[in-house]
Amino acid sequence: MIDFWLSAGLLLLVALAFLLIPVLRGRKAQAEEDRTALNVTLYQERLRELEAQREAGTLTDEQAQAGRDEAARELLADTEGTQRQVGVGVLGGKIPLFSAILVPLLGCALYLHWGAIEEVEQVRSFVQQPKSIEEMTARLEASLKENPDSAEGWYFLGRTYMAQERASDAARAFERAVALAGRQPELLGQWAQALYFGGNKQWTEQLQGLTDEALRADPEDATSLGLLGIAAYEDGRFAEAIGFWERLVAVLPEQDPSRQAIQGGIDRARSQVNPDAAAAAPQAPTAEAATTEGQLTVQVYLAPALKDKVQPGDSVFVFARAASGPPMPLAVKRLTVADLPAEVSLSDSDAMMPQLKLSGFDQVQLVARISRKGDATAGEWVGNSAPLASSTREAQQLVIDTAEVKGQ
Repeated sequence: MIDFWLSAGLLLLVALAFLLIPVLRGRKAQAEEDRTALNVTLYQERLRELEAQREAGTLTDEQAQAGRDEAARELLADTEGTQRQVGVGVLGGKIPLFSAILVPLLGCALYLHWGAIEEVEQVRSFVQQPKSIEEMTARLEASLKENPDSAEGWYFLGRTYMAQERASDAARAFERAVALAGRQPELLGQWAQALYFGGNKQWTEQLQGLTDEALRADPEDATSLGLLGIAAYEDGRFAEAIGFWERLVAVLPEQDPSRQAIQGGIDRARSQVNPDAAAAAPQAPTAEAATTEGQLTVQVYLAPALKDKVQPGDSVFVFARAASGPPMPLAVKRLTVADLPAEVSLSDSDAMMPQLKLSGFDQVQLVARISRKGDATAGEWVGNSAPLASSTREAQQLVIDTAEVKGQ
């Protein structure tokens, strides 16, 4: 904000110049006027002296007249080029000075009351890409404190909470979004989903009412169909789960990577409905196998030199981030040092945020970080790979061997 206050200060100086320059000019004119008055007084005294000397007989009439003429010439020389200023009195000098003091104070007071310094700081902060999902969450929370009536802000905050597995907080955010934006199907579905996972997957009349209302308004609401399928499957109502998921698959785009996972769930539900038929029928690819093409396989190792410097319980975060793009991880897996060496797979299903997926970036970088505090954004030791294509099929080896540099 330094540039903002510098600009404001320069504008203030310009405003003060309009007030103070006339005052300074008036003082100069006053000084000239005072000097002229002094010269006139000295001239009059000189005339009185000459007259006294003439009466005393010291000077003749001609000498006295010559003295008076000389004094008059000196007075004219001293006052030549000066102009008498009228109207710059005590009142004319005090008003500009008082205004010069009042303008900055009044300007600051008015800006603090009607200004938008918080909005300026907020816009400047949002220009920079967040370095982690936690930073994004903090920004959204700060934004909503200043603008609590933003339905869009509450919606995105709820989605961010869900990505952090904070379902109860997400439910409150979606409830607020519904109150502001109205009972839109997408919002109702997201609210119901957050309530379901925040309530230990217990189905309630409230959840049924929300999903029913959402599907009445939009029979193809993906969130509600997916949630109803999950709830039916968890409750052992496999035929209902198949029905909901088949409706969901029918409305998803062909290129949507979640189609394969949902199809795998349908196949598992069918095997529960009719185990004999499922055993006899050709096995459809599972969700895990179907998404292999969209995965990166990473083999993570710990450098031998670090074995005595880490503890078995230290967290290990293995993630992929865009080689050129937002710094937030696209897919993350969490291990411990005791699990190393280990092989992990990163795919779109491991995305921290739904809109940031591996498949959306051509080049990615693999990172493995050891953090004793369990912080995915900072740790003690790290291993990085060179940029590689997100469609790479070969297993990549990643060795944790470098001391963490702050801000890496």
